[in-house]
Amino acid sequence: MSPVVSDDGLLLPAETRPLVVEIDGHYVWSLTPSRDGAPSGAGVLVPWPEVLRPYLSGRGRIRIADFSGDDVLYDDEVRLGDGEGALAVVDAAGHRLSVDKVGHLSRSFADVAETVREEILAGTARAIEDLRTYAGVQPYLNYGALLGAIREGRMLGHDSDTDLCYLSKHSSPADIIAESYRITRVMRERGWELLRMSGGDIKLLLPLSDGRACHIDVFVAFHVGDTFFQLGNRSGTLPREAIVPFSTIELHGHEFPAPADPEAMLSFLYGPHWRTPDPSFRYEDPPAGVRRLDGWLRGFRTEMGSWTEFYNSPLAATLPRKASSFARWVAPQLDERPVLDIGAGAGVDTVWLARHGRAVLGVDFSRAALRVLRRRVLRAQRRDRKHRRGEVRTDQLILGELRSTMTLGTQLARDPHHLYARNLVGCLDKAALAQLWVLARMALRPTGGRLFLEFPAAVRGVTEPAGTPGAPNGLLRRSDPEAVRADIEQAGGVVEHFAVEPGEDMFGEPDPAVCRIRAHWPRPKETR
Repeated sequence: MSPVVSDDGLLLPAETRPLVVEIDGHYVWSLTPSRDGAPSGAGVLVPWPEVLRPYLSGRGRIRIADFSGDDVLYDDEVRLGDGEGALAVVDAAGHRLSVDKVGHLSRSFADVAETVREEILAGTARAIEDLRTYAGVQPYLNYGALLGAIREGRMLGHDSDTDLCYLSKHSSPADIIAESYRITRVMRERGWELLRMSGGDIKLLLPLSDGRACHIDVFVAFHVGDTFFQLGNRSGTLPREAIVPFSTIELHGHEFPAPADPEAMLSFLYGPHWRTPDPSFRYEDPPAGVRRLDGWLRGFRTEMGSWTEFYNSPLAATLPRKASSFARWVAPQLDERPVLDIGAGAGVDTVWLARHGRAVLGVDFSRAALRVLRRRVLRAQRRDRKHRRGEVRTDQLILGELRSTMTLGTQLARDPHHLYARNLVGCLDKAALAQLWVLARMALRPTGGRLFLEFPAAVRGVTEPAGTPGAPNGLLRRSDPEAVRADIEQAGGVVEHFAVEPGEDMFGEPDPAVCRIRAHWPRPKETR
């Protein structure tokens, strides 16, 4: 059969070998048709990854070949989407992006200059030295960096970061988490900017001369009984003797510590065929091990990467530039207290409230959203510098991470704020939603402030997804208004206003059912 490229995806023969997809000569994605596709006619249809879809509008040359590049299945000009402009999967600075091994968009090593590669290697060496000398742990090179060093003697062209692990002496999750937070404090003192991914996994952000930041992942590894666990998500049988004492490997002329038996580690990570290149490789993690690691160390940032993809994609430019009707409804009900905008996103309502005299703290759990918000705040400040406006501050809040929630809640208990949250409730899982009510109780009960909520409502007769058209797939969900009201009341709140009516979705388009709630938390001596 002849391959077909369309808006739906790639119609390919049902092959079991990995294939590489390029757009105008640049690598963007790898796949295995028999694994990733569904039967369609004489072949299989492999849908485009969701992270690529916002970029697939225009004209360009698409090439599909095997990993070696010798066997070309497809190489032709195509027109996708509206066909306007050129097909290009790039970030805001014009850097080429590709789908990495966990399904996110990133810059692969194949698309970075040699000088930048040297910066990454030197930065990785500095991270190892800081972790060893100041944090008191013994890191070793692992995952793609180790695989590239052992199999090819260089970085993997389709990889996008460097990975370090350290073998903890602890087996209790509480001790492992405490150790990880201690490492975080030490590395910040050493001048590193970092991002916490879980209770045992951080990303060090290494600034590069090309304007981006490379991630250096630092994963914990530990034994519980005879089972070896290593973030992210690996578990199984690997004796301590396969890791320590460390060996040494060379990568582009730099020496790095490595497991005592690198081949045993690579077999543990990638299976017995790790020597065969496969850019479309997917981990097959034991479900029982994943459940344990989720329960011990994870859970509060499952969708953060997807929101980052959204705010870095062309879809973010289609968000409204004018304040929502909800902000205009809330504003007359506010007194002089500052406003906490929870899940501020792109910050249109945040800035609008400030322009109308309110001091506003805009928080979000997505760093990409906070970057968009901060740019909007700076533009507004330059535009309005001759006029007195409310102050705008920004910070990160990770609902679902109890430490983050309690820290902000303690501050708000002494600094009265109103709480404002639009299109937040439908983005939270059960644990994060429970922490929203904890935050509201801590912030509002001592001060008498109000909670203002608006969210897409799940009501009879409304079946379309929230945030259509084009919202991040499954990230904004409709919520049962009565269930939300019951949650507030169970948490000690009093619902003063409750209405389900037509409104706007996150893109400013008509939504047939949104719920608006105003609530407060009475002091213990008050009655309902």
